[in-house]
Amino acid sequence: MSLKKIIFLLFIPLLIGGCTFFRPSPAKLYKRALKNGPYEVIIVPGVPFDGKTWSTAMKGRVIWADYLIKQGIAKNVIFSGGAVYSPYVEAKVMALYAEALGTPKDHIFIEDKAEHSTENIYNSYQLARKMGFKKIAVASDPFQSNLLMGFTKRRFRLPIAHIPYVIPILSTIDDVDPKIIPDSAKVENFKSILETQSKWHRFRGTRGKNIKFIKEKD
Repeated sequence: MSLKKIIFLLFIPLLIGGCTFFRPSPAKLYKRALKNGPYEVIIVPGVPFDGKTWSTAMKGRVIWADYLIKQGIAKNVIFSGGAVYSPYVEAKVMALYAEALGTPKDHIFIEDKAEHSTENIYNSYQLARKMGFKKIAVASDPFQSNLLMGFTKRRFRLPIAHIPYVIPILSTIDDVDPKIIPDSAKVENFKSILETQSKWHRFRGTRGKNIKFIKEKD
């Protein structure tokens, strides 16, 4: 099934209901990004990779990141995510797909330690600051973006915008299925987070409780 059809079936209840679940809506956030951009860097949280092909979730996020850069809304991208549920480093796999789509390689950066979405944001934010980026946004799917808004608002000195993908825009992008060789993203002696962390520890991780926050300097 094509990405367009999957997105349509997944989000049709929201389309009918006017996307009231998301406040502000992805469309409004996108318009805001057009007005306030370009952003120096966007952060894209990782998605597990099965070693064969990208999932719908990964496909949507990578295509959206590529779109934002090609439209001039963002200049650079940080893909974030380690080898969490599979032996493939999520950030590296996403970077390979982005390159295959035509995202300039010198505008792609990798954060490969995060195990949870809150760590995706925190680690990437720290990396962005080290590289001198000050205008930062998160580019993900609407659900994840909505869940992370509270975290990004209360934890960081620099403001972090959100540019979740807009379904009508994403659905107009021609279906693409680039092929990659993921060997460079595979780690040896892998152990899943399901083996290394308890349910409680993983729950704390999703809430950012495992992060050792460093006090930011001006």
